[in-house]
Amino acid sequence: MSIHWLWQGLYHAVLMGWETFWALVVGFAVSAGLQTFASKERMGEIFGRVNFRSMALATGFGAASSSCSYAAAAAARSAFTQGAALVPALAFMFASTNLVIELGAVLWLLLGWRFVLAEVIGSFVLVGLLWSLARLLFPRDLESSARAHAEAQGPDDGGGCCHHGNDAHHGHEPAASGHAQPGRWQRLGTAFVMDWQMLWKEIAVGFLIAGYLSVLIPEAWWKALFLSHGPAGWRLVENACVGPLIAVASFVCSVGNLPLANLLWSDGISFGGVLSFIFADLLIIPLILIYRKSFGGRPAAYITAVLFLSMVGAGIVVDLIFSACGWLPTGPRPPSTLQHMHLQWNYTSWLDLAALPVAAILFWLHHRGSAHGSDAAPHEAETVMHHH
Repeated sequence: MSIHWLWQGLYHAVLMGWETFWALVVGFAVSAGLQTFASKERMGEIFGRVNFRSMALATGFGAASSSCSYAAAAAARSAFTQGAALVPALAFMFASTNLVIELGAVLWLLLGWRFVLAEVIGSFVLVGLLWSLARLLFPRDLESSARAHAEAQGPDDGGGCCHHGNDAHHGHEPAASGHAQPGRWQRLGTAFVMDWQMLWKEIAVGFLIAGYLSVLIPEAWWKALFLSHGPAGWRLVENACVGPLIAVASFVCSVGNLPLANLLWSDGISFGGVLSFIFADLLIIPLILIYRKSFGGRPAAYITAVLFLSMVGAGIVVDLIFSACGWLPTGPRPPSTLQHMHLQWNYTSWLDLAALPVAAILFWLHHRGSAHGSDAAPHEAETVMHHH
């Protein structure tokens, strides 16, 4: 009986994985297609200035990639050292974790279409706030100081759990154009597998943390964190500030924070607070330490502060927009999916079974390409480098 909580938490985590497996496969497959057929070369040339075009392209390229938060931070640093301006690099970093297909698919399953729409709208609001706050708060010498520190560090060592997979996605993968179709399919499989390699630990940890929190933390404790009475404006701001602070303490990033977002929503946090929590996957403590290592202490402090303010602001703005449009969910909060789900044979099971052969084919394409292209790949990459 004393270890009942151990098995119950694990059981909840496994059920959450089963519930979302097909959505992850679909999301990773679509994301891999975007990565394979959308070249992200010459990033520094495109993002060298801070203007509407560079910010829009940085956000778009980020949305077309799929990164865990660690890999996104490494990619942003690489783009910055190659000549990208700091703010577009940060916009790329945010979009590559918050505007990706797999996050939207799992978010729809766990929280519904309103949160998917809010995530998309809120991401663009956040990028706009990031740009505005950086212009307002960043000292003039901050970017040059950060660049000098980043260049002095030498080649990026990744600093995180999954940087190794991201290199191929951001600048080292040859463009798909001009290659034979079989090569494209093999690269599609490789992109799919690398996404799994980058994110499986994040997802597994996220499910485990949310599973055990649903078992160990009483509902009243969560409710105590979120103001539910008093002036609506104060409640909105407080919830939007608490959400990112919980994210910082949870150490969970990327898609892995969605199960906990589901739990927070069922236990009383506001609509905007959920969004601020989801956005804050880039503010966990290990990543803040990576910012310090990559850009220096002073720039990292400014980057962290601007990201936090942007995430809180985006949650508040989207909450106000949805409230004005009558789009906020109404009625009693649904019970947490984690706390009340159980294994059953339903449409999710059929979708999971359909997703299994899709994942198996893409893994086979990756291993087939690794077996037949190990010698050709270095030569191909070298040829591309010569062209540039």
